[in-house]
Amino acid sequence: MRSIQNSEVLSIPEGVTVDIKSRIVKVSGPRGQLTKNLQHISMVMRKVDAKTLQFRVYHGDRKQNACLRTVRSIIENMITGVTRGFRYKMRFVYAHFPINVNFIDDGKTVEIRNFLGQKVVMKVPMLEGVTVEHSKAQKDELILEGNSLENVSQSAAAIQQSCAVRNKDIRKFLDGIYVSARETIAADE
Repeated sequence: MRSIQNSEVLSIPEGVTVDIKSRIVKVSGPRGQLTKNLQHISMVMRKVDAKTLQFRVYHGDRKQNACLRTVRSIIENMITGVTRGFRYKMRFVYAHFPINVNFIDDGKTVEIRNFLGQKVVMKVPMLEGVTVEHSKAQKDELILEGNSLENVSQSAAAIQQSCAVRNKDIRKFLDGIYVSARETIAADE
């Protein structure tokens, strides 16, 4: 059943500017700027005042109404990214063959060697705005950082999926590189 009108409201924190023009959202903050194209979603996005955004769907069915919360969460994550940033920590898990990870092209590509003793070198490109480094506090740990939650999490997923165990019992062979922690870079207020 269609509802006549549904809406969501999002407040904008201090030090962050959000510009919406033809459903292309630009969020600027102390850590940088993020842009997201949301033209494929049919809804009304407008600034009520300098610190409030409103999203509306008229005569929407169930799926269109679900997009309200989705768009609100996407923009909330963009605001968090430009104020605090996102950090994913990944741990190497191996039983016998130690996994060797190097960075090439100034950290734009992750190179994984000796996974399950394989001679194949797996290369995983990092998405735009994602920096990767070895942890100084913990052995066998990678740290991925960036402003865009989508890019950081997608880069972590690409690393994890490149180390999938094939043609073996996955209950026994648990080797891989797995996400161990998700957090913001700056401390929460």
